[in-house]
Amino acid sequence: MKKANSLVLGLCLLAAFSCTKDQDEASDLITENVEVNLQDSDAFLTIEEINALINQSFYEKQSFSWSEVPANVLWSATVHGGKVLTIGYGEKGESFRTEKNDRLDATRLGLMDLVQSSEQVDKKDFRVKEDEVLNVVDLEVTKLETIRELLASDGVRYLEPNGYSYYDITTPQGAKPAPTQTRSAGCDTSGSSLNSADYRSIWPGALVPWTFDRHNIASAWGRSRGAGITIGIIDTGLSPNQPLLGNSFGDGASINGRTVEKYGTYIDSAWWWSNNLDGPNDRCGHGTSMAGVAAGPRNNDGLPSGVAYDANLVMYRGTSDVVLNDYHERKGVSNALRALADRSDVDIISMSIGYPWSIGNVRDAVRYAYSRGKLIFAAGGTSTSATNWYPVIFPASMPEAIAVTGVTDWSGGYRECDICHDGNEIEFTIVMERDSNDDRTTPVIGFNQGQRDYVGGSSVATATMAGVAAMVWSKYPNWSRQQVLNRLRQSSDLYGNTSSKYGYGNIDAYQAVQ
Repeated sequence: MKKANSLVLGLCLLAAFSCTKDQDEASDLITENVEVNLQDSDAFLTIEEINALINQSFYEKQSFSWSEVPANVLWSATVHGGKVLTIGYGEKGESFRTEKNDRLDATRLGLMDLVQSSEQVDKKDFRVKEDEVLNVVDLEVTKLETIRELLASDGVRYLEPNGYSYYDITTPQGAKPAPTQTRSAGCDTSGSSLNSADYRSIWPGALVPWTFDRHNIASAWGRSRGAGITIGIIDTGLSPNQPLLGNSFGDGASINGRTVEKYGTYIDSAWWWSNNLDGPNDRCGHGTSMAGVAAGPRNNDGLPSGVAYDANLVMYRGTSDVVLNDYHERKGVSNALRALADRSDVDIISMSIGYPWSIGNVRDAVRYAYSRGKLIFAAGGTSTSATNWYPVIFPASMPEAIAVTGVTDWSGGYRECDICHDGNEIEFTIVMERDSNDDRTTPVIGFNQGQRDYVGGSSVATATMAGVAAMVWSKYPNWSRQQVLNRLRQSSDLYGNTSSKYGYGNIDAYQAVQ
């Protein structure tokens, strides 16, 4: 916990994922000075004060953790975030259980009793959500003393105000307008006209995106197309208006009979305790694009093909957009990870979504999925050209996830795309943007029938990499996760001389399926 008498913090307004590191650029974002007492006290902080503290952590460490703030900060953020507090319980590293555990049950029940007693609430009015697998419980908390008692209790791994959104900020008087919390980050359902230089046509009438040829993906199709492998994607769902990701999933040259399934774990509600699922259908467009890139059919409709066009697909709508800044998005992604982890037919999980810092219940779910043998790919981060200095985002920053980012087709070597993050957690890169024109990215099937589109950022890089992994696993179905990962690394441009920013670099799909 950081201790100091007080600090005057510059409140910078973030766009997408982060504030700028450059103090000269940051000066344009400073709206006012906010004095925050970092000593634990009884003070209730405003949203501006909490965000200022977060900003200071970004400036100093390029990271933030709720475990490093005083009790009154946790309390303030919990109340601002719908009064929902997530408790990760158990011993350090006990993210989940696979069988009944009396000790963990006793710990959970004891913490629930502590909260109910401290909050002085009748059992019938006590709002709580328990998890059957993860050692996590969500409870309504309103009092500072409850937070202090929990911090002093045994068996608490973490406390997080899981409803608090960093982007939900009121503009101070006289300041520049702050970015408001929206549910549209990364969303686009409109199509695009493709530049004819950005694709080529192949039998039986599909298009090969120019980015695929940078990785010899089409050449690799002679050896593997992902048959027998199931890719699980957690994103914004699948469009009901795109039959190539529905009843025409086996269109054209793709296997007739391969399967596509879609589910929903996201709850669109202002009430955190709501259980009303919002369905599997995409309203954003991002999930549809990711599914199209990873496993869309090699169709006969004059539309872009996916990478692993014979693979099976399971899509979970766990979030409304790409930024996990809402309790139900975090819970939706956590539940989707659990569900995919429990499916023996799912080999690969792809997540082109994330958040600037770690989210406890999602982190626990990633660890559970990893323990079940899943190969997990996650986007390294995509934000504005002024803010992409921020390092690899969560959950790509986890050791259990394989972080992927996008680069341009620069002839001089490696250059990240204009909105892509890089960093030492990155393992693979995908060429997904013209160096001369950042609007020309990867062609993909659109949100609606017959529609074409472009999609970019570390998102499309991640979905592409998941498709390549499916091709390798299909070629060698008896391999372990580690063997598949080793082959991917060995087939990449920088193998043997990895980069601190780009990891193993660009994958060669043809080499990977030899």
